[in-house]
Amino acid sequence: HLLGMRTPTAMIVGLVLCPCGLLLTFTGTLAPNWRQVSLIPNQPIDLVWEQGIWDICSEHQSSHNRLCGQADELGYFEKVPVRAAQGLMPTSLVLTLLGLVVAALGVRCWQKEPRPVLAGMAGLVLLLSGLLSLIPPSWYTHELWTLPAPTDSTLVVGYSVVLSYLGSCLEILGGLALTLSFHHCCKEH
Repeated sequence: HLLGMRTPTAMIVGLVLCPCGLLLTFTGTLAPNWRQVSLIPNQPIDLVWEQGIWDICSEHQSSHNRLCGQADELGYFEKVPVRAAQGLMPTSLVLTLLGLVVAALGVRCWQKEPRPVLAGMAGLVLLLSGLLSLIPPSWYTHELWTLPAPTDSTLVVGYSVVLSYLGSCLEILGGLALTLSFHHCCKEH
């Protein structure tokens, strides 16, 4: 019958959303822009610090002179939300890669029929990785104004947090879509 030959839509959705989520969380993890600190007292007015979870960069907005590897004089990297992000984001990335490999095996690749149990398991792994990568940007955003910064400076959420949020949501949705594959194996038995 033709129905068994087609790859279920939920599997395709999962295989499209999860790699997109991986790309966004990967960029969010590496890019040093979780928070922007500007209008720093006793500094040039155009100086902006971009703080990530691995690096601090300073940039003069007028000249676009950018210097990374800035010293962490305020103990920013010692704070728990930053430390948690340093652990959870890479863990999530590894889990996402693992989930995508299992998903590729389950969704078909070289077989005639998809393997719903394998695709469903991949969905659970991807759902977990999405949740893991949702914790750091959420916690970081919640603690944004309590993390060390020069007094009276202006603090803004950086694009890395936004990318990490979006990536996590895509992974969660993709993972949920793939877990729907369990429904197909229940239907068969």
